[in-house]
Amino acid sequence: MNAPGTTGLKRQRSCIVCGAKNDKVSFYRFVRDGDGNVHFDPTGRKPGRGAYVCSAACLEKAASAGKLERALRTKMDREEYRRLADELIRTMGLDAGDEE
Repeated sequence: MNAPGTTGLKRQRSCIVCGAKNDKVSFYRFVRDGDGNVHFDPTGRKPGRGAYVCSAACLEKAASAGKLERALRTKMDREEYRRLADELIRTMGLDAGDEE
């Protein structure tokens, strides 16, 4: 049931790299937890500050431009980006060249 005054539309999220807009199930979510650690969030429900990317290619671009750091308000090194990409690939069953 919708709250009074709402239209029932799902809230749109946007990719922090390319700006593509869609509902949250279409994106990969990364979250910074209360301890400052960044994790891939396959459920989209972990608590913490979240940021969305639409593809593995956009995650790669986010790493080179520091966009994930800016969105999550934290510092990350190349090794952390590599760990996140590996976690995304392992969890989602993606090949390194896959876009989604």
